Amino acid sequence: MKIDLSIITKSINKELTQEADISLTSFRSRLGDFPIVRKAPVTLQIRNEENAAVFVKGTVDIDVMIPCARCLEEVRTPIRFDIDKKLTVREEGLVDEEMEEPDYLIGFELDVDKLVYAEILVNWPMRVLCKDDCKGICKVCGMNLNKGACSCQRTELDPRMAAIQDIFNRFKEV
Repeated sequence: MKIDLSIITKSINKELTQEADISLTSFRSRLGDFPIVRKAPVTLQIRNEENAAVFVKGTVDIDVMIPCARCLEEVRTPIRFDIDKKLTVREEGLVDEEMEEPDYLIGFELDVDKLVYAEILVNWPMRVLCKDDCKGICKVCGMNLNKGACSCQRTELDPRMAAIQDIFNRFKEV
């Protein structure tokens, strides 16, 4: 959704509350494509201060399906963050002083979806686990160890002892 902010910049100290729906259905990044399964409309408080700056504040509350870092099962992950932007008013449009060229601002028009996308990038969780004691997947066969044990050999051998392991394997055959 796009919001025209030229209306608020025409009146000094004007305030506006705008509810905007998020039209993003998934979050795409270099890490992959993550579906957004729940999204609440964003209520933005927009305030023109002395016709020098426009403040945009709001809260975003979404749920994204992210794979567990250990077993790769999809985990419904709530992501909640606050938007707090100060935009400087210029004749050609609004400018975000913190970013060189924000793609969510074109002149006096604010693209809410692009603003939310940029904020999701900053607030993305470092690591997601399906549960604290997740066992992960087997390194050999790839089975999810939370669902049961696999029949793979569990001992990890020291590569320096490979010659001795070969001797033991020969004696097992006899």
